[in-house]
Amino acid sequence: MNNLVIDLTHGGVKIAISLAKKGEKTYAYDIYNTLNDIDRKMLDVYKVEVIELTDLDKLKGDLKVIYPVHLPLTNDEIKSYNTNLNYAFKTHHEIIKEILNEWGEDIIKIEVTGVKGKTSSVFMLKEILINENPLILSSLGALLYENKREIILKKDISITPANIKETIDLAYKIANPICKIAEGICESENLKKYSSAIFESSLGVSGIGDVGLLTNIVENYPIAKNKSTASAAKKQVFNCKSVVCEKESYDKYYSNIKHPKLNTFSTKNNNANLYCENIDYDLDKTKIDIKYKDVKTVYNNKLSGKLTLKTFAPGKYHVQNVLGVVLTCLTLEIDREKIINGLKNYNGVTGRTNKKIIKNSTIIEEINPGINTEAIKKSVEMISNLENYLISIGGDYGITCEEIDENKLVQYLNTLNTDIILTGEVGFSIHKKLNKKHQYLENYTDVYDLAIENNKNLLFIYRSSYNKISQR
Repeated sequence: MNNLVIDLTHGGVKIAISLAKKGEKTYAYDIYNTLNDIDRKMLDVYKVEVIELTDLDKLKGDLKVIYPVHLPLTNDEIKSYNTNLNYAFKTHHEIIKEILNEWGEDIIKIEVTGVKGKTSSVFMLKEILINENPLILSSLGALLYENKREIILKKDISITPANIKETIDLAYKIANPICKIAEGICESENLKKYSSAIFESSLGVSGIGDVGLLTNIVENYPIAKNKSTASAAKKQVFNCKSVVCEKESYDKYYSNIKHPKLNTFSTKNNNANLYCENIDYDLDKTKIDIKYKDVKTVYNNKLSGKLTLKTFAPGKYHVQNVLGVVLTCLTLEIDREKIINGLKNYNGVTGRTNKKIIKNSTIIEEINPGINTEAIKKSVEMISNLENYLISIGGDYGITCEEIDENKLVQYLNTLNTDIILTGEVGFSIHKKLNKKHQYLENYTDVYDLAIENNKNLLFIYRSSYNKISQR
């Protein structure tokens, strides 16, 4: 069978080369015209031919089309270029599972997807699994932890399915520089330095996970030029051996899907497998009393019980992330004390939600490329009972599928009694619409200076990739 890999922008080059290495005739279609010279040379080395869809009329026989879930083309539109071919269709996620079908049988594997909370959940899981030397792909980079020491495999890497394989390959190279890599597997499996792997994915998961964690569908935003939705893409989480899903998201979007090892969590719904009996919020360590029942584990057991933990979870949606992580660990039958102690050591994520003290100012940072109106509301709720806080909102556009509904945000900001500071591209756009008294500072670093100089505390909400803002 011939392969056609569509989309060389979001990992298609890696996928095409992997298939070509297996001896399969592979073509590639650069739908967004982003192929650089280096990648083109790599494709040439492995005899991957870059074609247009109009070239399909030259092919005969069978064709497996490999496409991203956000592809703005339907299967029928692709078929129309040559109706005589025998087509099969697989997503990038599905083909990565196929490529890695012999990898990691003795490794704890967790895949994380959702609209919000993915990265925070990954790093909570890291704290719990730290003694298993976790291999991690997240929006903050590809990382390997060896004896609690962080090794940066690659900093600027997207959370596309192809980069699961890229992360595995990078880890093998670290394990032994002269190791021969063949489809991500070393000749000697004992060369690997990790016994757990946590992979974050933006639009669904590959299905290689022992557990797939779906954090939430707080907004079902459109993808593929309005031809699909976030919930449809993230449905792939049900391809994992076990699934952990927020109860409210499951009931709203996936209630027709039956999975033999599905566990749900909720902050309030006691029909979930895991829920809160009590929450004592605190900016440092929130105390959470948890009850769980009939949790179906990967080892075909059922667990019920209670536990109490303290961790960095200053807002409701942080607690939701904690619940998903705890349920994931229970599904894996990870020791309760290990869960409690790991979360005790979690203090937020630099580049997501974290707290710092600078002189007399307490600064809570909420930095995320996917921040939208609902996320901003929940962030503000964290400080609703606190005094002496400035709220800063700003950031960049054009970095995720989701954008901010400015009119909705302006309507919300007009209801607040707190001092508002706007900054960056997002802030400037809102600044022109906001009726409420506020300040606009072009440079976001000036916001910190203003708060510190006036002995004010600061909630800094910024829509950006952390590798950009961390340069301050």
